[in-house]
Amino acid sequence: MTEQQRLSPGDPAPELTLPDANGDTVSLGDFRGKSVVVYFYPAAGTPGCTKQACDFRDSLALLNDSGYQVLGVSPDAPAKLAKFTEAEQLTFPLLSDPDKSTLTAWGAFGEKKNYGKVVQGVIRSTFVVDPEGRIAEARYNVRATGHVAKLIKDLRLEK
Repeated sequence: MTEQQRLSPGDPAPELTLPDANGDTVSLGDFRGKSVVVYFYPAAGTPGCTKQACDFRDSLALLNDSGYQVLGVSPDAPAKLAKFTEAEQLTFPLLSDPDKSTLTAWGAFGEKKNYGKVVQGVIRSTFVVDPEGRIAEARYNVRATGHVAKLIKDLRLEK
């Protein structure tokens, strides 16, 4: 596998300006002064991605009350994100990155192992961006199940 760009704590968060499920533009800069959890996932509506999105949904009040906003990013088109948002009653923005430029800038797209084979794809990743726009946490190859609970524990948020 070739080494791809990975972000580390202290790095400036790459620019992120993408359409949401409604086609409205959302930028990371819109959240300056707030902490933001940005997570990248392969495909809306798949079992693992649904579990992860629902875990964020179910923990959103705790995250918001603790000062964290949540953004999900995938290569899905806004129309697919809208269906996923409605079907799962998601209450945070899902953003569309069909050309994968944002995924690549964050190190969340590239070579990965899938069932023992090396393939190109979305690397399930989660980042915490601090109020100044720097990476506070960078986690690559996270598991869909249990990941949100671990993030909450590691951030020392009360549940």
